[in-house]
Amino acid sequence: MAADQQPTPLALKLKERIRHEGPLSVADYMRACLDDPDHGYYRRRPAIGAAGDFTTAPEISQIFGELIGIWAAVAWRAMGAPARVDLLELGPGRGTMISDALRAARVVPGFLEAIDLKLVESNDALRDAQRQTLDAQQVPISWHESLLSGIAGQRPTVVLANEFLDALPVRQFEFIGGAWRERCIGLDEQDDFLLLPGRPVQPERLPAAPPPREGEVLEIHPDFARVADALQHWPAHPMAALFIDYGHPETVFGDTLQAVSRHRYASIFEKPGEMDLTAHVDFAAFREHCTGRGLSVDGPMTQSEFLLGMGLAERASKLMAGARPGEAGVIEAGARRIADPLGMGGRFKVVCVRSGGMPPLPPFPAQL
Repeated sequence: MAADQQPTPLALKLKERIRHEGPLSVADYMRACLDDPDHGYYRRRPAIGAAGDFTTAPEISQIFGELIGIWAAVAWRAMGAPARVDLLELGPGRGTMISDALRAARVVPGFLEAIDLKLVESNDALRDAQRQTLDAQQVPISWHESLLSGIAGQRPTVVLANEFLDALPVRQFEFIGGAWRERCIGLDEQDDFLLLPGRPVQPERLPAAPPPREGEVLEIHPDFARVADALQHWPAHPMAALFIDYGHPETVFGDTLQAVSRHRYASIFEKPGEMDLTAHVDFAAFREHCTGRGLSVDGPMTQSEFLLGMGLAERASKLMAGARPGEAGVIEAGARRIADPLGMGGRFKVVCVRSGGMPPLPPFPAQL
C-alpha cells in the first residue's frame, strides 16, 4: 500500500477479523467487500455508467433492454398469458434495462397489464435511482432483499438477471506440490493483505481435461447452489429465467477475480469496499446446479447470437431510420458494441433456466 493511501474502513475491519480468526477464504473476502452491511461496495454506492466504475450493455444501447422486454413478453405468452405474472429482476442497476424492456413490451397486448414488477436490490442508493427511472411506468413495483424474500414460487414468473452471477463470491484453489489448496487471504509483516495457500482440499468439480499443472488456479462458485435452490421454488407455476454474464461455457483453470474502479482494473486489495469485485461465470457449473434440481437449461449462447436472434439488426435499422441528424451513428455504434462477437457480444453468454412446464424459448433452439 502506498504511503499516502489510507486504509478504508472495511480494510481495517477485515484486518482485525484476520488477526482474531485467522486467514479468510477468497470467497469470504469477496463477500465482505461487496456485501458488508456497513462498508460493502453494493451496500453504499451506485457504480454504473460513465461517471461510475463500469458500464453495462443497457447503458450502452437502449436496444439491449428492448429486446429483453420482448423476450419476457414471449415467455409470458408461452406460459399461456396468465392474468398475473411476476417480472423479477436481480440486481437492476439504475433501472435502465427494465425501463427499456417495459417500453418495448407495450407492443404485446395484455403483457404490461399482467405485470407485477419485483426488483431484488440491496443498495439503497440504487433503489432511489430505480424509483426515479421507473417513476413513469404504470406497473406495480416492489423491492426485495433477496430472491427468497417471500416472492419465489408464488405465481408465474419471468426472471431477468444481467451481470448478476459474476458478483457472487468465488472460492479459489491452487494446485501446489501435487495437491489442491484453498487460497486464503492473510496479512504480511507490513500488515498488508496477501494470498496464502490454505489447507489441502479436493474441489467439488474439475475441468474434464487437461490435468492441472503446478500453480494452476480453479474457481468454484458456492452461491450457484443457492440461486438454483431459489429457482426450483416454482413447482406449481411456470418460470423462465434469463441470465446474461461474462464467463466460459465449460469449467476451466484460471484466476479471473478482478477489481474495477473508474473503468480501470486494480488489485483486489486496493480500497476494499470501494471497488467492484467480480469473477467470470462458470456456466457449466451453473447449468449442473440447475439441472440437478429438475430445471431445464438452454444455452449458453453468446450475447451476439442472442441479440441478433431477437432482432437486433432490424430494431437498430428502424431506430436509425427515424433518428435525428447525428443520432444514427450513435445508435449504430451502440448496437455494434453490444453485439460484437470479438468484444462484448462474444465475452458475454446467455442461458435460460426453465421450470418443468415451460417450453424452450426463442432464440434458443428447440430441444430434440
